Amino acid sequence: MNGVNKTLYIPLYGKAYVSRRGLFLTDKKAEEIWETEGFELRGRSRSKWLAFYMGIRSAVFDGWLKAKLGELRDAVVIHIGCGMDARAQRVALEGRRWYDVDFPEVIEERRRYYAETADYTMLEGDARDPSWLSYIKENGSAIVLMEGVSMYLTTPEMRRLTDSLCAHFDSVALLVDCYSTFAARMSKRRNPVNDVGVTEVHGIDSPDAYVGERLAFVSEHNMTPREYVNELCGIERLIFSWLYAGGISKRLYRLYEYKKA
Repeated sequence: MNGVNKTLYIPLYGKAYVSRRGLFLTDKKAEEIWETEGFELRGRSRSKWLAFYMGIRSAVFDGWLKAKLGELRDAVVIHIGCGMDARAQRVALEGRRWYDVDFPEVIEERRRYYAETADYTMLEGDARDPSWLSYIKENGSAIVLMEGVSMYLTTPEMRRLTDSLCAHFDSVALLVDCYSTFAARMSKRRNPVNDVGVTEVHGIDSPDAYVGERLAFVSEHNMTPREYVNELCGIERLIFSWLYAGGISKRLYRLYEYKKA
């Protein structure tokens, strides 16, 4: 796999780590895959603080998705840049069309651990080239998740993707986490993704960067809600609060919700 594809092991490790400790979410599939693959992470990418952050971030995405599934009962779910994530299992998907999308080599790896069903499909595709949308026959409502993906796309590439989603579907609900431009600059030297060979990432300083004629900004979400941070105890809670849940973190990472205008 290339560097970008290898970044999928960082959140996989994080979810496996917190699941084993009984924190934030339960993800036995992440535990299984991590133990089987034995991929070696180095440096900051194996930090327990980063693992906590990855676990909380995934729990926030899961919670938002569950709420949207209740609101949009006919919507299909599209997880762009799914990696090895088991979100469809964690949210107990039943009778809902779900598409997991990632690079061909990632999907090939996924097929070792996941099986398609009548409702669940894995699609080979690049977020920068949304031609894979032609394989999705549904065109009503879509709930779209992009977790840990936008930083690998330029703003024009993100706009192309969101324009394509809005053109394909009657309604779109999108949740996406983003780097700030400051975080993108800092990432050249101090980002855990450097440990798996990624050297170029992108950021935005306003949610309006992705807004256009077809896409509207809805709201900003808290990436590290206190309810999850409080699952940590003692010094771990204090250090995590300073590193990932305080003002420094908000200068680096943001979580935005959009909808089709």
